Amino acid sequence: MTIRVALVGTGNVGRLALRQLITDERFDLVAVGVVTPEKIGRDAGDLAGLDVTTGITATQGLDGIIAAGPDCVVHCAMGDTRMGEATKDCLRLLSAGVDVVGSSPVSFQYPWKTMPDKLIDRIEETAVAQGVSMFVTGVDPGFATDLLPIALAGTCQEIRQIRCMEIADYATYDGAEVIYDVMGFGSPVDDPPLFLQPGVLSLAWGSAIRQLADALGITLDEIVDHNEREPAPEDFTIAAGPIAQGTTAAIRFEIRGMVGDHPAIVVEHVTRLRPDLRPDWAQSAQPGGSYRVEITGEPSYVVDICPTSVHGDHNHAAIVAAAGRIVNAIPAVVDAPPGLRTTLDLPLVNSRGVYRPDPRDLSTTTEHHISHTGQ
Repeated sequence: MTIRVALVGTGNVGRLALRQLITDERFDLVAVGVVTPEKIGRDAGDLAGLDVTTGITATQGLDGIIAAGPDCVVHCAMGDTRMGEATKDCLRLLSAGVDVVGSSPVSFQYPWKTMPDKLIDRIEETAVAQGVSMFVTGVDPGFATDLLPIALAGTCQEIRQIRCMEIADYATYDGAEVIYDVMGFGSPVDDPPLFLQPGVLSLAWGSAIRQLADALGITLDEIVDHNEREPAPEDFTIAAGPIAQGTTAAIRFEIRGMVGDHPAIVVEHVTRLRPDLRPDWAQSAQPGGSYRVEITGEPSYVVDICPTSVHGDHNHAAIVAAAGRIVNAIPAVVDAPPGLRTTLDLPLVNSRGVYRPDPRDLSTTTEHHISHTGQ
């Protein structure tokens, strides 16, 4: 029996999630919701970059989504800069008796002790009253900060520290809002952007650190963060636009879950716009970018995750992974008990039905860089 699904948001994650919703026989796509006016009325196959016509055309807002009667909605609308609106979207869908999976709001991956209790209670109570569930995930925060380290930790006799890393060149990431407004590339190094404002890093990745701590039975005393930025040595241009000499061109930050004065769980990001910047910072395991899980313990591990794709570069491949993690979770979320669900609640394997010995063409019309108009 197929699951009736709808999608909200056709930006970088949503567009690739839509591709799977159309081609995966487990799902019956019934509606697509968009924000950008020029996308209204376009066929879902066109929005997904597929050479197919589905007969499902994009509508604005949630009215058409709810009217189509989906069992589950994949919510990939932008949450980084519109967290309030994204939360209201999810509440409205839950209130309509629809399960929700998606990439935003990111803190709902594991909101306890990170988000306001009243908001968590409202989401939980609404979901339980309607008999539906909500699950938010991604890459980092996401499976690189929960599923993978939890699996590795299960083989250790003792653990002293877990470090989860993203090491990436974002020169091909052509989303101006994220590059300039959220991350602050191209801005003065002494002018902190949105996500480097006090407490924002700990809010954004605190959910991932607290989930990992609870999974391992670690009691954290506090979560702290640190960042440093590197200026561009000269003017240059990336996919998103120009970077002026002297403005931010590389960022390194850490969010640390502390036990006393010891960093027990650490999330570290090294993001460059050119590979020659700050060679003393961590280097990726493959050209362009990779993820890394380091466990210091008995045994210790260094595990590099190197996403690749025949349709794009490392940035594209990572977004495909995020979309796959979201879409493959749909059956488990539909079957789950009502309420807020997390990686700790869902089955380890959520990819049944994906294997194709003779895979159909999933090529898209995109180039090797990402267009970000919502997650």
